[in-house]
Amino acid sequence: MFLFESERLLFREHQPGDMEAYCALEADPVVRRYVGGTPRPHEAAVHKFRNTFLKNASRKLALRATVFKPEGRYIGYSGLYPNFRPGGSVPGEAVLAFCFAQEYWGRGLATEAGRAFVNLGFGQLRLKRIVAVAEVGNAASIRVLEKLGFVCIESETGLRSFYKFELLKSSP
Repeated sequence: MFLFESERLLFREHQPGDMEAYCALEADPVVRRYVGGTPRPHEAAVHKFRNTFLKNASRKLALRATVFKPEGRYIGYSGLYPNFRPGGSVPGEAVLAFCFAQEYWGRGLATEAGRAFVNLGFGQLRLKRIVAVAEVGNAASIRVLEKLGFVCIESETGLRSFYKFELLKSSP
């Protein structure tokens, strides 16, 4: 079982008991504003949870259940997943992501989770590059990425506009 922790957070594989908290997160329009735009209907959230989080639980690169240790409560997900380009995943690269229930925003938890996964990615997983995407206007996530040392490398405009960030492994 995948399990590690930071000061206030526990990261583990998703479990069936996390599904309702995940569905509540996916139904919150404030949370979904920057991770999909609109609330996800309950049936669609259940489908995604079962087919993404439960099926990919044992992979090294996957989004993990994030538990706030002081309360023992599932607050969302964070982690690293494969960076895909046309033709498949890019060896030595991953994407950092995090999404938490809004009552846990503003406490530094995204920065703490991000730092833990950056350290895991460059240390244990031996990645060379970690990328991330933040929607234009999502000042909090942009600030987290900048605190972690990510650099904006491009912007993409369209129906929704995004900044693309990268963090390269520093030389030993």
